[in-house]
Amino acid sequence: MAGPSRTTQRTFEFTSPDGHGLTADIAVPEPVRGGAVICHPHPQYGGTRHDRVVSALFDTLPPAGIAALRFDFRSAFGDGVGERLDAVAALDALAEAAPGVPLAMVGYSFGAWISLGLDDDRIGALVAVAPPLAVMSATPAPVVPTLVLTPAHDQFSPPSATEPIVADWRSCSNTPVEFDVIDTADHFLAGRTVAVADRAVRWLSDRWRLPSPPSPRR
Repeated sequence: MAGPSRTTQRTFEFTSPDGHGLTADIAVPEPVRGGAVICHPHPQYGGTRHDRVVSALFDTLPPAGIAALRFDFRSAFGDGVGERLDAVAALDALAEAAPGVPLAMVGYSFGAWISLGLDDDRIGALVAVAPPLAVMSATPAPVVPTLVLTPAHDQFSPPSATEPIVADWRSCSNTPVEFDVIDTADHFLAGRTVAVADRAVRWLSDRWRLPSPPSPRR
């Protein structure tokens, strides 16, 4: 089956439920077969929607037929609570732009922690890239299929700390959770952003039974 013939991209403003103005980029392929909101790393440590891991995901999702929305969290840090409201508002915007398709949350670092903590029936899959599970407050077991990608040399939550948490999730839920280690990488994934994006996109494509995405870029 042929891939998307065209992708429409735009930048727009939207508002969180508690009134914070937010900025997002959205790329919608034609035809669109799924959608993903991408959440960036901790805003107090320089995380923005233009982070290189977020950008790799944003570039890789649409060619596979998956609409991608990346956004900046609110300017005044909301201690995770406000940021989850921002993520729900982003999900609203994506659902409006790509109606009737399965939706996922894809988060990197702090953005992964935010994504894992959302409770929204529209979310059908989760991808958590370098989730800092060992250093942030406990996250309940996911209730939707989840892929956890942990760098081999992650400074904040290495595989030795993350894998037991994932095992606990599996023990208390029938929800499938996959755990993969990203070789030769630390938390910041220098030189591994394309590999991470390709892994995430292929996992979502398999989960949703979408046509095979393009071959990995080199």
